[in-house]
Amino acid sequence: MEDFIFLFTDEEAKYKQIYQQVKLLIEQGTLKTDDSLPSIRRLAETLHVSRNTTLTAYEQLVAEGYIRGKGRKGYFVNDFEQVFLQEERPSFTQSTKSKREDINIDFRAGSVDQQHFPLKIWRQMANQVLPLNECYQYGDPFGEPLLKEQLVHYLLQARGVHVNKEDIIIGSSTQQMLIYLGFLLKQDFQSVILEDPGYNGAREAFKLHDFRIETLPVLQSGAQLEHLAHLHSRLLYVTPSHHFPYGVSMSIQQRQALIQWAKNVDGYILEDDYDGEFRYTQQPFPALASIDKSRVIYMGTFSKSFLPAIRLSYMVLPKALVQPYKKRFAHFEHNASSLHQLTMAKFMEQGEWTRHIKRMRITYKHKINTLVEEINKQFGEKIMILGEQSGLYILVKVHTQFSEEQLIQNAQQYGVKVYPTSPYFLRQTSSAPIIQLGFSKLKMEELILGVQLLKKAWITK
Repeated sequence: MEDFIFLFTDEEAKYKQIYQQVKLLIEQGTLKTDDSLPSIRRLAETLHVSRNTTLTAYEQLVAEGYIRGKGRKGYFVNDFEQVFLQEERPSFTQSTKSKREDINIDFRAGSVDQQHFPLKIWRQMANQVLPLNECYQYGDPFGEPLLKEQLVHYLLQARGVHVNKEDIIIGSSTQQMLIYLGFLLKQDFQSVILEDPGYNGAREAFKLHDFRIETLPVLQSGAQLEHLAHLHSRLLYVTPSHHFPYGVSMSIQQRQALIQWAKNVDGYILEDDYDGEFRYTQQPFPALASIDKSRVIYMGTFSKSFLPAIRLSYMVLPKALVQPYKKRFAHFEHNASSLHQLTMAKFMEQGEWTRHIKRMRITYKHKINTLVEEINKQFGEKIMILGEQSGLYILVKVHTQFSEEQLIQNAQQYGVKVYPTSPYFLRQTSSAPIIQLGFSKLKMEELILGVQLLKKAWITK
């Protein structure tokens, strides 16, 4: 890499310019998989900068998964060639040579990237845990201790939450855990505040217990917390790190205000951190529970970050709720696979979970950038993009005479499946139809072709 010329400007810190130029060399394929990089000292001497400057650049590249360190052996390029080099951008004229009925591009949000799933490693981990005695008996009704131990370390490192493994409950899904919680919470709470728009799966879980629903309005700019003063409920369900569906994140000031509200009303906040791992412009935000876990029921899932079919989720209960919850459900068998729990524990223990998240963060960032770029290219000002900073989907607000239903039907005629957002609204309405586009499972060429077909369906029809 010493042969490459690094050009510095005065506009940005030098460590950032080194990071950006090395990253570009990797994405372009100039630096290939397993290529070794100069040592921190050697690169510093070559570029006439301090060792701290090159160290900071390398640390950022490692954090994002572009390179890896091997002890005293140095730094090496990770395997991302297939992400950046093999997925060519097809032209629209070439793609439309096939019949429209043969095209099937599904922008579903509840999927993950199959091409980069660590199938071989996951199988190896499963084979390693199969001989364990725990796999041949009913597991702990509140989750396997080995997985809880790994979650303790992960939640502290990644989300800033200090927890004890006794406070963690493993479940099969967020909805399932909300249903179980409902049996406990409705003894002291008769109503709940939900975001509007918000996750309709949570709404259905609370409706199952006949909770009275109050709403907290959320705009594209964020939650309108001042409305809490006019509501009577002491239970609040929110998605603060990546609002569903708008994608906006709560500021630290808003998070502190929510905690203070919960203290004032002697209530609880249910924090659904469903895809907090995937933030593309900066490091993931610390969880709301990191401020005061005595007032927060923290909920996470492996469905978005790893695999929906694994059916593994978890929650961290405040101390006051741990024993009442365990007493209530002590005689119920667990509903999440013990084998999957033990395999995930091994996966995390071996460092594969951290590597997977870093790898997928880069993959998804490349996909969302490609999708946004193509939408802007094809639609210009006719579409407003929402939530492009994080998560596994975006929203597009379409300035058109078509209704939401018509947009979906028109897209279907061109072999493209898109999804409505109207089910997420309770009392609010949108001034223009908003469509949800999930990008995580689709390949680059499918993303580009899908947008080009949507233009045909929505603009020139």
